[in-house]
Amino acid sequence: MDRESSPRRHFLKTGMAAAASLAAGKALVAQESVDPNAAAAPQAGPLPTSADSGRLTSESKRTEVHDEYDGFSRFKPSRGNDPDGDFYLGKLVPGFRSAAEGPVPFLAPDLEKLPYKMKDGVKEFELVAQSVRREFLPGYVMDVWGYNGSTPGPTIEVVQGDRVRVVVHNELPEPTTVHWHGFECPVQQDGSMTLTQNPIMPGKSHVYEFDIHEEGTFFYHSHVAMQEAFGMVGWFIVHPKKVFDPPVDRDFGLIFQNFHIEPNQTISNSWAMDWNWHTINGRSGPYTTPLVVKHGERVRVRIMDFSPMQHHPIHMHGHTFWLTGREGARTPKSAWIPRNTELIAVAQASVFEFIANNPGDWMFHCHMVHHMMNHMVEQVGPRIRPGQSVDAYLTNLDQRPAVEMKHPRGFDTPGYPQGMQGMKMSEEFMQAIWNRREVQGMRATWPQSVHGLMTTLRVLPDDLYSRVMDTDDVPKGAIFEEIVQRFGTPSTYQKAPAMSMEK
Repeated sequence: MDRESSPRRHFLKTGMAAAASLAAGKALVAQESVDPNAAAAPQAGPLPTSADSGRLTSESKRTEVHDEYDGFSRFKPSRGNDPDGDFYLGKLVPGFRSAAEGPVPFLAPDLEKLPYKMKDGVKEFELVAQSVRREFLPGYVMDVWGYNGSTPGPTIEVVQGDRVRVVVHNELPEPTTVHWHGFECPVQQDGSMTLTQNPIMPGKSHVYEFDIHEEGTFFYHSHVAMQEAFGMVGWFIVHPKKVFDPPVDRDFGLIFQNFHIEPNQTISNSWAMDWNWHTINGRSGPYTTPLVVKHGERVRVRIMDFSPMQHHPIHMHGHTFWLTGREGARTPKSAWIPRNTELIAVAQASVFEFIANNPGDWMFHCHMVHHMMNHMVEQVGPRIRPGQSVDAYLTNLDQRPAVEMKHPRGFDTPGYPQGMQGMKMSEEFMQAIWNRREVQGMRATWPQSVHGLMTTLRVLPDDLYSRVMDTDDVPKGAIFEEIVQRFGTPSTYQKAPAMSMEK
């Protein structure tokens, strides 16, 4: 397709007047506040005025949008010419959104945002610590702990310079506190149980209030160790007063967690030293929701590891990203690191940025092999081997019966969790997997390979993005096959085999 006549270019041109008006009416700085309830809606920036590929030298030029910069293309895999240049691997290539529009709203798939009320110039939030039920996979409802009916809890989203008040209500059966992880707040607001405050007893409330002078990727969590292992965490995102340069079109957040839940249980064993259930924003693959972006956009992904004791090497397919910061603050650009795998430690958050210049459906996952599966346990139980009884274990605790090491259906790995290899998942399970807009048009076989700590990044041309996100009933495989037609090698493509999940 002629790029000048493409819908994307047309959108940029027709959006120029509106963007110019907006820029004239506002200083080229961020808005003073961002509506945390607003949906992420990337907008077009000013129309590019030339095929400039030189260095950016002024504030105004930072909103110009081009297809190519020093040999780096936002529309095809490329690296650029000079590793020391501003645009190598898309390092400072801007998104389509103008900095004048303020920070793009943060989006954590499958999690809600926590609303607030303005009271005397303070943003007041209410958090309720409580036991919750979370469906890790369709039909697999677990009894864990969290906030406001969710684990992870809802996202708190504010702007640098805000004063916040968080009223915490304790509906747990035991004392708790809330720690504001990474914030340089007054010591009485730190939430360290018994060190800085008395516990919040069951049925009682506590008010935290402090000014936020920093920006970055933070989170809140219970400061009782066993409660942390039960899942009590949530995002606390602080947008900078001045939008980071270059501005991004998307701002995603993924919280990686582990739990130990036996096959015949729904309650996590927080004393365990190994962990068999793996979740991203409270869901396990293939129930994790894909990150869907438009071809050419600049994307930020914040990943936080809140596992009890497991580090996660996070790998993204098809793109090289820049590591632009960790939880404390944004890293100076001279220290940004190009990577395709980043090891994220417990209680650490890492921030990636990249230009989505390679269309397709790409895996985005922890690279530890058990984390790429799920529910890896040795015990025979009704959940992992339907039809088998656990009575023999319960009646003879001294001499546990041997585990059958060969799967009767021919799959040799003991305890394999989900039956996906044999396509034995229930119709209800598969309907729940497919009844999400973000997966429309993917290959029919994609759920076989996205388990545990795995999700997908979908990079789609404008028309295919609109078809997925704005229309219904896109056939399985239709979007992927169209991408193969445009960007792949159609002559060698083999369609996914017909199988039960296609019904």
